[in-house]
Amino acid sequence: MTDQEHIEQEDDWVSKTQHKKQCEELQKLGDRLIKLQAHELEQMHLPEKLAAAVAEARRLNARSGLKRQRQYIGKIMREIDSDSVRTQLEYIRHKNDASNAGFKKTENWRDRLLSDDHDALTDILNQYPDIDRQHLNQLVRQAKKEASQDKPPAAARKLFKYIRPFIDDAPQ
Repeated sequence: MTDQEHIEQEDDWVSKTQHKKQCEELQKLGDRLIKLQAHELEQMHLPEKLAAAVAEARRLNARSGLKRQRQYIGKIMREIDSDSVRTQLEYIRHKNDASNAGFKKTENWRDRLLSDDHDALTDILNQYPDIDRQHLNQLVRQAKKEASQDKPPAAARKLFKYIRPFIDDAPQ
């Protein structure tokens, strides 16, 4: 054996501990797949064998059966391109984060409009010029009136639903 072959063989060698860590990491990746919602799982481009194994794991209730299925998913993950699966999972997570951020932003605008912030109306109209000023004023007045009378916040929900599309469609 030449020195070059010996060096290449050492580069390919992975310790038992390192191999075990890699297997555990892939099994955790499989766990994330199992926990996805059905519509998110359908969006992913998984190999047929992996998709079937995940579907089976989602169906199982017995702890021991689920544990074996999780190990099987980890085994499949070692055989395929796990980086592709990881990338798709990150995309789904970031898409959800963006959706949550838009929701929070809409909530902040609604709360600001309902508080006694006098600049809120002008600010939202400047930032989102397509909003109908008259309708917005009407919803704000109704929501404030309901709040002062301790009624359920129906108008506040209507206000939220009205401004949400404008905020979601706006460039970031």
